Amino acid sequence: MLTCLYHYPLRQRNSFGLDVKAAKFVEYSSVADLQTFVRQNGTNPLADTKQPLWLHIGGGNNLLFTDDYQGVILHSALRGVEEVYRTADKVRLRVGAAEHWDTFVAWSIEHGAYGLENLSLIPSEVGAAAVQNIGAYGAEAKDFIYSVEAVDLHTGEVAMFANAECNFAYRFSNFKGAWAGRYAITYVIFELALNFVPNLSYHALAEQIGDNATAKDLREAVIRIRRGKLPEPAELGNAGSFFMNPVISPEQFAELQKAYPAVPHFAVDEGIKVPAAWLIEQVGWKGRTLGSTGVYEHQPLVLVNRGGAVGADIVRLADAIIGDVKAKFAITLRPEVIMV
Repeated sequence: MLTCLYHYPLRQRNSFGLDVKAAKFVEYSSVADLQTFVRQNGTNPLADTKQPLWLHIGGGNNLLFTDDYQGVILHSALRGVEEVYRTADKVRLRVGAAEHWDTFVAWSIEHGAYGLENLSLIPSEVGAAAVQNIGAYGAEAKDFIYSVEAVDLHTGEVAMFANAECNFAYRFSNFKGAWAGRYAITYVIFELALNFVPNLSYHALAEQIGDNATAKDLREAVIRIRRGKLPEPAELGNAGSFFMNPVISPEQFAELQKAYPAVPHFAVDEGIKVPAAWLIEQVGWKGRTLGSTGVYEHQPLVLVNRGGAVGADIVRLADAIIGDVKAKFAITLRPEVIMV
């Protein structure tokens, strides 16, 4: 079934709570429906500004609409969890792209499938989680994605991608990069463990979890930490972490550490990762307000709509923060949020 609505309000479809509209909103409840839509409407005109663009969204938790959307918003209504493979120590689950992420995390724990505990309470839909490669507290979605099913929005054909083909990286996949706009994810297959081994690589979690902790204990600890740092979008519009943590060269970090010996940092394959939250706090933006927007007082990575903001207001705030961080540290922050 295809549901088509015109002049569709997107306020409930973007976690900033921006009062924007889409010229047309199309939701599909089966892969065949999506294929029908694509084949009836022709190639998605990614490079043709004379025709409406198709934008496929999930829960809108990582989107910043800077204005009304003049094209077609596509959204999946594919839900459900299906076991497709099992061995003595692992299980593969095929999950509909529209399934609420945290609902799936809770379901997996209740059914004895482990690994996603550190990703609890992240606001997302399953398909969008794969696009963005969501991550938190020492875990990323890519660690558990076995493969991805999608529909080619150029041809209507079903495509299957193994984990390695998706080119997952920090808050990135080919669905966000080289394939952006080309595919609509329909199902994600996760491979999870049947024996629980807690991931306590994040220090704050290790402090809260005892030796005999269960998966449910770990999930509850993650939820406590997140709720202490991040506002609920329904109460204060936000998209979670607005910026990615920058990775700088060892040489640049050495210079930074000379001036700031206590700078937090993490070694990664590409260099040294410096927390964007620390950089933002150092330039004085934590808790500040700019017009109808501001920086959340408990977490500098979170930009908030304090009421009545439009997309341009949030862009202005982000640009101000980027400029101040670059001026002080010669480091350029990059948004994790996708601007539309």
